[in-house]
Amino acid sequence: MARLEVNRSGELEIFVRVIELGGFSAAARACGMTPSAVSKLVARLEQRLGARLLNRSTRQLKLTPEGCELYERGVRVLAALDEAERCAGIQGIPRGRLRVNANVPFGHHFLLPLVPAFLERYPEMTLDIVLTDEVVDILEQRTDVAVRAGPLKSSSLVARKLGQTRMLLVAAPSYLARHGTPLDPAGLERHNRLGANYVRAQTGWPLRQADGTHITVPVTGNVQASDGEALRRLVLAGLGLARLAEFQVRDDIAAGRLQAVLEAYNPGDQEEVHAVFVGPGGQVPLRVRALLDFLAEQVAFDAPGESAGAGQASPAGAVQ
Repeated sequence: MARLEVNRSGELEIFVRVIELGGFSAAARACGMTPSAVSKLVARLEQRLGARLLNRSTRQLKLTPEGCELYERGVRVLAALDEAERCAGIQGIPRGRLRVNANVPFGHHFLLPLVPAFLERYPEMTLDIVLTDEVVDILEQRTDVAVRAGPLKSSSLVARKLGQTRMLLVAAPSYLARHGTPLDPAGLERHNRLGANYVRAQTGWPLRQADGTHITVPVTGNVQASDGEALRRLVLAGLGLARLAEFQVRDDIAAGRLQAVLEAYNPGDQEEVHAVFVGPGGQVPLRVRALLDFLAEQVAFDAPGESAGAGQASPAGAVQ
């Protein structure tokens, strides 16, 4: 018997739409099909692969491990197919929707100010920007590029280093005038130490003592905030001290709105900032590469004590 012709890319695209839109009905509307036709197509795909991809209930669909693997690979395959067609048909002009997730400090101090210039250079692009300091699964959130600060866990994602920044303990002059300036780590005991309540937040502030040993000072203030920019605003209001990235506060320090404290005890640790995306590089859509290259070109961590420049893409990590 002759082998039936199978539209594998079509099946894969429908399956991915079902997952991304959360059900057969939504995928059917998006694809101009009936829900029963979409359900039968997914069932046929499962039969052809010999594996259950979805566990179905009356309220939700849940991916099986095999379904999760097919979805993750399918997203990359479809992106590569779109890229090939786009390059062949429109001479490689970046266009389309780009979903970007960034931590809040980077978003406010770098990403948002650069949006006008990016869209002027690429007028056929549309940006969907989400700012959060929470840990994000970029596949689950259908994110093209995520910018995160801090260490990256090992994963199948790829990271491109944008730079690194020193961390500073800062306070407003008004706060220091009321409560005094700490002269050593022990002096922090009587100060309001503001911290963050998101998952990746450090439990304490690392400091280096006069004898060279390192200690961690607990963060026990009367306010915790959901992101670094909220902490900056609380410090500017004179509520207490916080440990923030230098790029966040360098303008405030230069203008006298904030003051760095205990610099003699600063351990000098650097927090790296990465753009994280689905790779490898040869399969990255043109619209994603456009943003990555633009950030590498425009973002400069060039304050004193910081390292400038962006590195090459490398296997790295889950978004932090």
